[in-house]
Parts: sequence; structure tokens; C-alpha cells
Amino acid sequence: MKQRTWIIIKLIIFVISLALVIIGQRNTGKIELGIMLVGLTGLLGLLYNYNQKYV
Repeated sequence: MKQRTWIIIKLIIFVISLALVIIGQRNTGKIELGIMLVGLTGLLGLLYNYNQKYV
């Protein structure tokens, strides 16, 4: 049960982060850049979490 919950949470974070990158890319400006950086941070955090068990 606990592992399933973590998978669902990670999936939600992935979808939100990907949406932030796509939404931020539509226009140019400082605010959109910040939105894309938040999305990128979420994606990199998920990647770090995935690779942590192999290090």
C-alpha cells in the first residue's frame, strides 16, 4: 500500500512538472522562465529520487 501511494504521488508530481514546463514555454518572459524552472526542478527531483537507489 505504501509503495503504491508513493508511485501515485510521483506520477502526480511528474504530470504537474511537465505541465509547468509546457505552460511556461508558450510565452516569453521572466515569469514564464520561473514557471519552467519550477517544472524542471520537479522533473530533476524525480530523476534524482529514481537514481538514488542505484548509487
